[in-house]
Amino acid sequence: MLPFTNHIRRLRFEAGEMTQQDLADRIGVTRQTVAAIEQGKYSPSLEAAFRIAQVFQVPLESVFQWQGDSAASNP
Repeated sequence: MLPFTNHIRRLRFEAGEMTQQDLADRIGVTRQTVAAIEQGKYSPSLEAAFRIAQVFQVPLESVFQWQGDSAASNP
């Protein structure tokens, strides 16, 4: 598990049901990359994270929330 969560799926839905492909095209990655980020299987680059926030016109913290080391320290 990655040490953060995200709200990309909700933001896509709120943005007129934007598809993963639409988001991928707007931030310059593949649809598979967006799917992996959205599912928490892949950590986006800092640039991709900022681009995602920019697409939805929200602060980075509205897209990604850091869970810190607490997620890793819980058995």
